[in-house]
Amino acid sequence: MLKLKNIEKKQFDEYVKNHKTKSHFLQSLSWGEFAKVKKNLTPYYLGLVNDKDELVGATLLLEKKLPMNYTYFYAPRGFVIDYKKKEIVREMTKKVVEFAKGKKAIFVKIDPDIIKTSFNYLNEETKNPDADEIFNTLKSCGFKHQGFTKNFETMQPRYTFRIDLDQSLEDIEEHFSKTTKQRIAKSLKLDTEVVIGDQSDIKEFYHLMTLTENRKDFISYNEDYYETLYEIFNGNKNSKATLFLGKVHINKTIKALEKNLKVINNQISILPIDNLSKSAKAKLTELTKQKYNIIKEIDKYNDYKKEYGNDITLSAHMIIEYGDKAWVLYASNHNILSETYVNYNTYFEHLKYCKNQGLKIYDQFGTIGDLSKDNPRLGLHEFKKKFGGDYVEFLGEWDYITNHFMYFIFTKLVPIYRKLVRRKSKKELKEEIKKET
Repeated sequence: MLKLKNIEKKQFDEYVKNHKTKSHFLQSLSWGEFAKVKKNLTPYYLGLVNDKDELVGATLLLEKKLPMNYTYFYAPRGFVIDYKKKEIVREMTKKVVEFAKGKKAIFVKIDPDIIKTSFNYLNEETKNPDADEIFNTLKSCGFKHQGFTKNFETMQPRYTFRIDLDQSLEDIEEHFSKTTKQRIAKSLKLDTEVVIGDQSDIKEFYHLMTLTENRKDFISYNEDYYETLYEIFNGNKNSKATLFLGKVHINKTIKALEKNLKVINNQISILPIDNLSKSAKAKLTELTKQKYNIIKEIDKYNDYKKEYGNDITLSAHMIIEYGDKAWVLYASNHNILSETYVNYNTYFEHLKYCKNQGLKIYDQFGTIGDLSKDNPRLGLHEFKKKFGGDYVEFLGEWDYITNHFMYFIFTKLVPIYRKLVRRKSKKELKEEIKKET
């Protein structure tokens, strides 16, 4: 007979970290502690044990308090179990639901890290042969599927790009798009640099996050959010948060450009200016164009140096490591000098870092399923696609409803009310502005 019980945090984290198929940072002790501090959620570290008190499954359950003492529970990226073992799935579901009902929960949400289908860099499709059976098992347990959503409507992205780090680095690079290879090469040619930061660099990381958010028209978190995330994940031996900073050093870049300029001037000098053939004239025209473009570039970098100084951080990315996987959790970029392609170089450096760490999977943490041309997030998708990872689709979200009436109010009526309040607030604000002007 199986039973569910609270287990010691260290035991829980070791089990989740070492699980062969379902280890995920969103099920880690570090994420549970972070959610408690910064998301006002109550974490429960639960283990499913057999008669010998051996763990056969585990889950981080996050409790969200609601009005009138109601709650709901969320197991981010699902229970840490073997989903092909139907009896384990049924028992875990039954025990978790009993636990949730005891806390006056109106539903339990899961979104298992189970791949439905994936496409490689050649767009060749691979279907998970177990996906349909797992889907039916969850349904038979009483879970209600929330649909095959295409954007970011769910708690976690339903699509992502993943790179298999068991491949050789040469094979991984070979799958990069042509433009990605060229842009990384150009960034290196300009003598840009990618370094690993520390906690003192969170301020710079946050600054770039605000620039990115303003550019993309969204606001996420304050500086303390990222600081706390970094502290908690690096305070646990089983998890790690690493900052990668992509930098340009103006003087070094100008020297690199001046070196290129010298090469071009030498090529021009050996042309027989007084007796040019048609092909030589075309070459002179092209070289002259390159020469003046480089001169313009040098002038521009000198202007940036006056405004920003010699050393400028253009990209700052936060990578989370847990178990045998890594996730590109946050990526931010400056508004200037995009033509240095430091962002591409930064991605390449932490990809190489993750492979050198012996990790197995590099996850770019989120993209879209709706690839229509008018989707505002299509650019994000196309950028991540350029690195040649597998385009992965997960099964999606599932809710086990324990109080249908309150579930209807919470999931249907409350969102409508909130939308009306926001719309009214915006209208009142516009009217106030009109009065003032």
